[in-house]
Amino acid sequence: MSGSRQKTEGWECLEEEGAGPFITRRLFRHADGTLWEWLSRKHRKALVAREIGLAEAVGQLLIRCLWMPGELNWWIGSLFAFGSLLFATASVLLLAPELANALALSSTQVNAIYFAGSLPFTTAAYLQLYQAANAGPLPDEPDHSGKRYRLLGWKPWKAGWLSCALQFVGTILFNFNTFDALWPGLTWIQTDLLVWVPNFAGSVLFLASGYLAYIEICHRYWGWRSENLSWWIVVINLLGCVGFMVSACFAISLPGQSIEWMETVAVAFTLQGAICFFLGAVLMLPETVREEEQAQQPAVESA
Repeated sequence: MSGSRQKTEGWECLEEEGAGPFITRRLFRHADGTLWEWLSRKHRKALVAREIGLAEAVGQLLIRCLWMPGELNWWIGSLFAFGSLLFATASVLLLAPELANALALSSTQVNAIYFAGSLPFTTAAYLQLYQAANAGPLPDEPDHSGKRYRLLGWKPWKAGWLSCALQFVGTILFNFNTFDALWPGLTWIQTDLLVWVPNFAGSVLFLASGYLAYIEICHRYWGWRSENLSWWIVVINLLGCVGFMVSACFAISLPGQSIEWMETVAVAFTLQGAICFFLGAVLMLPETVREEEQAQQPAVESA
C-alpha cells in the first residue's frame, strides 16, 4: 500500500508499504533532500548494520558475534538458542529411549528438560517484546515516550510488536504445558486439559507470530528475499512454528490405550521445530553486528 504524506520537523513520508493494516516499510525525505528508508524489523530491533546475506553471515560474521553481552539482541538470540537446544535434547531422548535408559533418565526427567527449555524461551520472548515496546518514534511521529520504559507496551497496529506479544503469550502457555506434563498419574482428559490445550493454543500463537514476522520483513503477504539474512531468520523460525503446530495436532490424548505412532510423530515435529528455532536464533547473532555503525546515525542517502 502507499499513502499518507506527513511532515514533522522537516521529514516527509513519500512511500508506505505493508501487508493489510500493517505498515512495515516507509521512505522519508528531509527538507534538505536526504532520503531515509525505514524498515519495521530493523527499527524495533535497533539494527544498524547494512542488510547482509546468509552466506556472508555464516562465512564471515558468525564467529565474531558469538560473544556480544552488551547487545540485547545477542541475549535474545542466545536465550532462544539455549531453550531450543534443551527442547531438541528432550525430543531426541524420547525418540531414542535406549539413550535415555543409558543415561538413567526417566520420562519425568526428560519432561523436566522440556520445562527447563521453556524458561529461556519465555525470557527471550519477553526481552523481544520489551524491545519492541520501547522502539523509538518515526521521523514523522511525535515523541511522547520521554524517559519512561514500557514493560509491555500496546502497539497492536505494528506487525513487529504484535508478533512479539503473541509469541510471549505462547511461551507462557508452553511453561504451563511443560510443567503440567511433570504431574504423575494424569487421566487422558486431565492430560488434554492441562497439557494438550495450552500446547495447542501456544502453537497457534507461535504460528500467528511467525507469520506476522514474515510479512514484516517481506512487506506483503508473500515474498522471496533469499539474499537477505533477516528473511532467512523469519522463514526458518516460521518453519519451526509449523513444526510445533503439527506436533500439537498429533499430541492430543485419546481415551483408551495411547497410539504410539501419534506420539512419535508429535515428538519428531517438536524436534524439527526446535532445530529450526535453534538455527534461527543463531542467525540472529550476525544480524546484530554493529561494525558499520556511523556515529550512531541511521543510514541516510543523499537524494
